[in-house]
Amino acid sequence: MALTARMVTIDCTDPLALAKFWSEAAGYEIKWRHEDAFLILGPVTGDGVGIGLQRVAEARSGKNRAHIDWHADDRAAEVARLAALGASVVAEHGTPAFAWTVLADPEGNEFCVSDAHG
Repeated sequence: MALTARMVTIDCTDPLALAKFWSEAAGYEIKWRHEDAFLILGPVTGDGVGIGLQRVAEARSGKNRAHIDWHADDRAAEVARLAALGASVVAEHGTPAFAWTVLADPEGNEFCVSDAHG
C-alpha cells in the first residue's frame, strides 16, 4: 500500500481572505470552492500538494499539531517577502545541516521556511 499526499487542510475563520495570502505566498490559485466555507488552492502551473482552507468558528489557539514546511533557495529573501504579504516571524532555528524560520500566516497558523538540507 502506498499513500500520496494531495492536500494539507488549514482550519481558518475566513478562507477567502486566507486564500489571498496563500495564493500570493505559494504561487497558487483557487482550484475549487464550496461557497466561502471550503476552498482548495493548487499551483498555477505544474503539480504540487494542494492547500485546503476550511472555515471553522473558532480562531486558532495553542500550538499547531501539524504545519507545512517550505524550502527556499534564499530563505532570508523569502521570509522578507512573506512578511510583506502579512506573515509574521515567530522564531529562527538552525542546526549545522540547515536552518529554518517559523512564521505564522495572517490567522496565526504556523509554517516553516528552510534553506538547503545537508
